[in-house]
Amino acid sequence: MNSLPFLDLSIILVYLLGMLLVGGYFSRKRGDSEQFTSANGTIPGWAIGVSIYATFLSSNTFLGVPGKSFGGDWNGFVFSLSMPLAAWVAAKYFVPFYRTTGEVSAYTHLEHRFGPWARTYAVICFLLTQLARMGSIFFGIALSLQALTGFSMNSIMIAVGLCIILYTVMGGIEAVIWTEVAQAVIKTFGALLIIWVVIKDMPGGFSRIMDLGNQHHKFSLGSFAPDLKHSTFWVILLYGFFINLNNFGMDQNYVQRYHAARSSKAATRSLWLCVGLYVPASLLFFFIGSCLFSYYSVNPDALTVVKEQVARERLPLGAATAQISQLAATLKPADYGDKVMPNFIVTRIPTGLSGLIIAAIMSAAMSTISSGMNASATVFSEDIYRRYFNRNATEKQKLRILYIGTVGFGLAGMAAGVAMIGSQGILDMWWELSGIFAAGMLGIFLLGIFSKGTFNQAAIIAAVLGIVIIFWMTFSSQLPEELGVLRSPFHKNMIIVIGTLSIFLTGVLVTKWKRRSSGLETI
Repeated sequence: MNSLPFLDLSIILVYLLGMLLVGGYFSRKRGDSEQFTSANGTIPGWAIGVSIYATFLSSNTFLGVPGKSFGGDWNGFVFSLSMPLAAWVAAKYFVPFYRTTGEVSAYTHLEHRFGPWARTYAVICFLLTQLARMGSIFFGIALSLQALTGFSMNSIMIAVGLCIILYTVMGGIEAVIWTEVAQAVIKTFGALLIIWVVIKDMPGGFSRIMDLGNQHHKFSLGSFAPDLKHSTFWVILLYGFFINLNNFGMDQNYVQRYHAARSSKAATRSLWLCVGLYVPASLLFFFIGSCLFSYYSVNPDALTVVKEQVARERLPLGAATAQISQLAATLKPADYGDKVMPNFIVTRIPTGLSGLIIAAIMSAAMSTISSGMNASATVFSEDIYRRYFNRNATEKQKLRILYIGTVGFGLAGMAAGVAMIGSQGILDMWWELSGIFAAGMLGIFLLGIFSKGTFNQAAIIAAVLGIVIIFWMTFSSQLPEELGVLRSPFHKNMIIVIGTLSIFLTGVLVTKWKRRSSGLETI
């Protein structure tokens, strides 16, 4: 078992204590449920923008992006390139809409437009998305800290999770936002620190990294061919646009921050600040993966431990050393990319600096998880408890439910992370799960916002058809060989694109047909 030097351990403990102190500070200011969920609209726009950036910059980015870049190329960076267009749509339509309605939940409007079923469906999709997201992030943080400390992944998830639950429960959305501001600085600094160490230790420095990267096509954004079956530039661009539209348009994590801002202008500015920070930051993490690829290309023996670790995880317990070595020799960079950066931190980062980087990795996980806990608790309170159980809840009851929801979803996220142990490709796993869960609710949401004439029956028809298409695209790959013709011909990242469009366009077409058959003018 690895043991952290006292200095590194002290830095990590100081960081965790600081997060708890922030939660404790804001617990003194918390007065009611509105303060817990939206801070009564008192947060400056710049802080909200940095906090949204921190939520985006999760451990899926901190570990998954370098791992993906190490094993492949920069195709995934196209996701970030789609953000400005999605932010433009959100700034023009979504932010003013939410600020006008004043509803703290992103899903109340769906009931006004289409009835309780639409709201309930969106809430279920959101909560499943959050569990998948928190689970993958818990998994990512445990993966890295296991390599650094030797503690079990289960123990790491429990320790980190309890700390997040404590400061989120104590301080509400204010603690979430202000801890994220600090976490954003820490993890950005941690990324720059890793790049500096890699370049410093690389024979030939920056120019050698670029030469090796170009030789192995590590900087490619993917094929520009009009192909929707593979992970081309266009597939990732479309996927990124629709996922980011979902994030900015109806993800409770972000909608709640629009309400926390002091004005509509401040909320809009926070959105653009997030984009301005995240796009170059994500490029930074893709570059880290390329740097590590070049470094280990000239130091291949340093990867032996990593390959053997992955081989040991894939083989039955007690496998012979010869079996482990044989499997390790066949592994490709994509098979062990997620473990490369933790290994580099263990073996190459000096004492003291490694503590800072571990704190950065922890902050990357904690910022997104705390947002997910607070948003999930808010949705549970507004869209489930108050909608179905107690419409006239007192302030004391509202706060109690928010506390219970925060703790409950935190524990559920930890359980989801434990269930993911043994999986590979953190980023791919998260992208696939989020695309499946988000496709349905984004289609219904867009239908409610942009198709004013769409009625309840048309929305139900559209939702049913969309769900059928989403399930077909998700599970048709498992059909037997003789039914191969029934398999989806599209890449899995197209699920949210085709699922969303099928719901939206079906709703619009059914509405037009109904109006024409009734002799009414189409709106």
